[in-house]
Amino acid sequence: MTDLRKLSFEQLLIYIAVVETGSLTRAAERLGIGKTAVGKHVQRLEDELGTTLIARTTRRIHVTEAGASFFEAVRRLAELADEAVSSVNPAAETLRGTLRVAASVEFSAIVLAPVLAAMREAHPELRIEMVSGDRFIDMLAEGVDVAIRLGELADSSLRAVTVGKYEKWLVASPAWLARHRLPGDVAEAAGLPFVGLSVLAHPLRCQLRKAGGETLVLDFAPGLLADTMYACRAAAAEGAGLAWLPDFTVHGDIAAGRLVRVHADWAGPAMAMHALLPPGRHTPPKVRALIDRLKAHLAQG
Repeated sequence: MTDLRKLSFEQLLIYIAVVETGSLTRAAERLGIGKTAVGKHVQRLEDELGTTLIARTTRRIHVTEAGASFFEAVRRLAELADEAVSSVNPAAETLRGTLRVAASVEFSAIVLAPVLAAMREAHPELRIEMVSGDRFIDMLAEGVDVAIRLGELADSSLRAVTVGKYEKWLVASPAWLARHRLPGDVAEAAGLPFVGLSVLAHPLRCQLRKAGGETLVLDFAPGLLADTMYACRAAAAEGAGLAWLPDFTVHGDIAAGRLVRVHADWAGPAMAMHALLPPGRHTPPKVRALIDRLKAHLAQG
């Protein structure tokens, strides 16, 4: 068994830099030390462990299976060390390591991307990975730090933090509105062409609520169906009909004049946006920072 006293934390940090940059040269540049020193530290680490972590050629490096497994373990160790330091000295907090965030394609592109770009600018030593899609995510198995989910949550052992709220709006393009008479009574809108999201249980149904508490359910006739909100939004902007979409997906189109909100006194019920976190009592600084930024961004509309 390897004597842990012979392993230095500096060696582990250098190894992490080599794997993350994919090069001894780039790791040396990141760390501000010589390339030769980087190579010697990695070699000593391999000698202490008794295994090859990185296979080297004249042009590139290749992380071995053992090296990849070791990298994931020591990266988490480095993050825990950062968290420990931050917990006793929050004012000196510098975010490092990797932040892996999962969300739907639409939320990732419209909300998450600008938030994470600003976060990366503020914390250049933090590496960020976005996992976009609507499939089920095993956060622990896939190393996801935060998963953003909209609406009601299924029971689970995950922790949930509300970062904002959203509601759905009826929207249409100016050109479509010029061709079709919009009835004054929203209940009569059910007879108009509609763009539905096919992945929903009821893609042609809208549940509306008025500020005073009045509710209404509209069931539209089959029209154009699409399996992503992106496609629904694009079809509506091209004049395919009314669409029923989350407000955060259409703010930009409304501001640009590509879409218009219709029957604006009606909307879907307010729904929560959640940040899901793995089980445990401790929230890493990088995750807290993301949650704070998301809350601030969403509060601005």
